Amino acid sequence: MSNESLQTIKKIFALVFINIMVLLLSGCWDRKEVNDLGLVTAAGIDKLSDKTIELSVLLYIPKSAGSGQSMNGGSEAGDAQTLVRSAKGVTIAEAMSKLQEKLPRHIFWGHTEVFIFNEKLAKKGLLKHVDFIIRHPQLRERSQLFISKQKAKEVLSLLPPLERDLAAVLRELETLKVGMEVTVKDFALMVLSESGDSAVPWIKMLPPEGGKKKKETIAYIAGTAIFQKDKMVGKIDDSITRGVLWLRNDIRLATVTVKPKGANGYVSLSLQNASSKLIPKVDNGKWKVLLKANAEADIVQNTTPLDMTNIEVIKNLQHQLKKEVENRVKLALVHVQKDMKADIFGFGDTFNRKYPDLWKRDKYRWNEIFPTIEVTIDLDIKIRRQGMNSVLSAIIPEEVKQK
Repeated sequence: MSNESLQTIKKIFALVFINIMVLLLSGCWDRKEVNDLGLVTAAGIDKLSDKTIELSVLLYIPKSAGSGQSMNGGSEAGDAQTLVRSAKGVTIAEAMSKLQEKLPRHIFWGHTEVFIFNEKLAKKGLLKHVDFIIRHPQLRERSQLFISKQKAKEVLSLLPPLERDLAAVLRELETLKVGMEVTVKDFALMVLSESGDSAVPWIKMLPPEGGKKKKETIAYIAGTAIFQKDKMVGKIDDSITRGVLWLRNDIRLATVTVKPKGANGYVSLSLQNASSKLIPKVDNGKWKVLLKANAEADIVQNTTPLDMTNIEVIKNLQHQLKKEVENRVKLALVHVQKDMKADIFGFGDTFNRKYPDLWKRDKYRWNEIFPTIEVTIDLDIKIRRQGMNSVLSAIIPEEVKQK
């Protein structure tokens, strides 16, 4: 083959290679600029009728530098705007389509961190709505789930005094572990568990402070909504929720205040490194569960004249702290196990793992068995740190200390 033929072949290959690279490096031909997007940070669903729902979204609208307006009326570079928009439909998908018709910007759902369902809708069932969220390519299954006493649209319209918007408020509250933390995926897994029962954080609006406008406040976690399958059957408050967290091994940070016997004042203790596990047992046809838990505690405040370096004082405090935690667990069992008959603790999964054959035989009677399960509590709490020496105890007269 001549040199001229080789050169011709090389030129042909070079042209083909360049054409292929041009196709692969065609740039962002389908790009959407940030200024063309409406970023959804939270969404709420309310029940309007048996066939109609209302979808409300909290939108974060980016603005170009210098075009924003600060709260005091002045111009501020990089400022952003949030607003709430709503649309109705028989399904979330239909409402989403109608919502897009009302907005000049393309709605982007990939930043949706919070979903709020109103109590009325929760009582009718959430599974079909959660199923849609999981199926949608943009919606996040890691988004946090909440049940609201007020309409979700009203909650999304709040103007938090500290955070950017309500989505940021609820996300931060979840981070602080002030209650149960449930994502869309968690809820779906609970519904698909052996018992099928579930729980979701319950929120309500905090009344605004004096002199503030009605919307200048936040929503806060006030307890837990209890579900049988995917339908809400009741709710519990914060203190009972703490007992639920012990049974679910979800306790992270907690402060417990006790009143020592024979002394005026109170002692507040912060629980650390808490863990628990459920040990199932079937004895002569009787289903039982042992809750084995342990934790460490730090004394964070002492308003009593008691000497926190005294071993006997510490032992008595540990005993009272143990009783206080046990009472919370027992309250959770009374309200959730006995009254609502909802296995949000995971008892069914626990028995299935240890007694698969027995579970396979009797799981159809679980609604009868679960309320009768005997729960024994084995709790070990050690006070590790007493804090700095109390100035209060140093100035209290000795005769008062002895009382």
